[in-house]
Amino acid sequence: MKKLIYPILLVFILGLAFFLRFYRLTSDPPSLNWDEVAIGYNAYSILKTGRDEWGVKFPINFKSYSEYKLPAQIYASIPAIAILGLNDFSVRITPVIYGVLTVLVCYFLAYALFKKRSVALFTALLVATSPWHIQLTRASFESSFSVLWVVLGLWLLILGFKKPKYWILSAIPFAISVYTYNSARVFTPLFLFVVFIIYRKEFLKNLKYALLAAGLFAAMLAPLIPIVFNGEAIARYKLVSITNDPGLIPRIDQNRNNSKLPPIIARLVHNRVTYVSLYFTENYLAHFTPNFLFISGAGHHQHNVQGMGELYYFQAPFVLLGLYFLFKKKMRFRWLLAAWLLIAFIPVATTDDSIPNALRTIIAEPFYEIITALGIYEAYLLLKNRKIWLYVVGTATIALALFNFSHYLYLFYDVYPYKYSEDWQYGYKQAVSYIKANYNKYDLIVFTRTYGEPYMFTLFYLNYDPAKYQNSPNLVRFEENNWVWVLRFDKFYFPDLGDSGTHYQDIVKGNPGKKILFIGKPGDFPAGTPILDQINFLDGKGDFQIVEKK
Repeated sequence: MKKLIYPILLVFILGLAFFLRFYRLTSDPPSLNWDEVAIGYNAYSILKTGRDEWGVKFPINFKSYSEYKLPAQIYASIPAIAILGLNDFSVRITPVIYGVLTVLVCYFLAYALFKKRSVALFTALLVATSPWHIQLTRASFESSFSVLWVVLGLWLLILGFKKPKYWILSAIPFAISVYTYNSARVFTPLFLFVVFIIYRKEFLKNLKYALLAAGLFAAMLAPLIPIVFNGEAIARYKLVSITNDPGLIPRIDQNRNNSKLPPIIARLVHNRVTYVSLYFTENYLAHFTPNFLFISGAGHHQHNVQGMGELYYFQAPFVLLGLYFLFKKKMRFRWLLAAWLLIAFIPVATTDDSIPNALRTIIAEPFYEIITALGIYEAYLLLKNRKIWLYVVGTATIALALFNFSHYLYLFYDVYPYKYSEDWQYGYKQAVSYIKANYNKYDLIVFTRTYGEPYMFTLFYLNYDPAKYQNSPNLVRFEENNWVWVLRFDKFYFPDLGDSGTHYQDIVKGNPGKKILFIGKPGDFPAGTPILDQINFLDGKGDFQIVEKK
């Protein structure tokens, strides 16, 4: 029975992980966002035609909205879509599956690091119930897919220090991680380089296996070489880079002019290098603050449940305790773990978009759970001979953990979907359902792009034939500020409808004799225009209004 207790507990934890990611999967978060429908539709397009929405055959980079999505998440979504069809559930079940697999691999990784099954089980339980990890594995986020491959690579890498042949196997998941998300493109090669420097004696002692692993890793990344040279690899980075801030140079010039320092000193103090270095440092350190980790978390509404940190309150002392004993006891892989944490926040520090950021830093999430589990174990060792203190501390920790967890569940299920449905582009599914039911009644369907990417939601929820879309004779796209917008295809027209763009009256005048269906936001139509249907966000605010011109 003693031999069975750990497998039984692990199965229970995996079941809990699955339930927490599966329950109300398509309604919390309340709808698919524009990246999820793009991932789903491009997977559907590959399944049906072998080409993406742009007609490119089995691409390594998917142009999508011109930010060039990495391929792993899209290709991994194909099996579920092939079995279940193109819908909300088929897109989101894939991250649920790899989210649960990540919990399992984290168990094996923690055991390989410390050889303590209790630490491994606590690690698995913490990842299974982590607000950070649950949030990003209930929706189709590419970043959470990278975590599975990084921790799998780490586990095999650790095993390789005992049996070097595992280093060769570790090269495979590490290489796959580079195809999942842009942060992993920076993290993985840099991390492996630092690990080689730290443990160079052991790698050089087993040089044959180290070279074979490096050769396999390089060979698997070879298809990326053309992408690096044609600029696709940095397309997304250019949109969010701290060096791409249009106000950077004017601010530098203004501060130089206002400075009371001598001109030469002012140039040394106020210049591009010093400002970028300052922004990088501020962005980097923002991810180590108690506010981000334990109090309020990331500000981006899609990436965090809001109202609590990325980790639970009760973890804070155990994170510190785990770090303390990791180095006090000079545990073998302490520097590898330190490199994992410190390098994980480098990619996000070079961006200026939504800092601190939970999405681009989720690679660090398992580290915190592993260190928390180690801290819990070390606390037990300190108190096991002091029964009263063990009881008091243990009871207080369990009570606080249950309170933290129940509060998270309340926020996530009872508050979050209703308060933040607008942030998840809620309403597109309902609008396209109306279109689908009335498609044949209209000569022209006008759908505002105010909320972003209506064409992709239209393609997705109509299950529009990818071959027909790729070869549509009236497909009109245009690029603006490094972003692609689809203006027309089929009988659809996607203007910026309203005060700042094309007006309802202009479209009516430009299409005499046509029966037109309009889908716009409240305020896009003249007062008194009859409303066929009204779609509201879940908090009751107006979302879409549907009208027609006969």
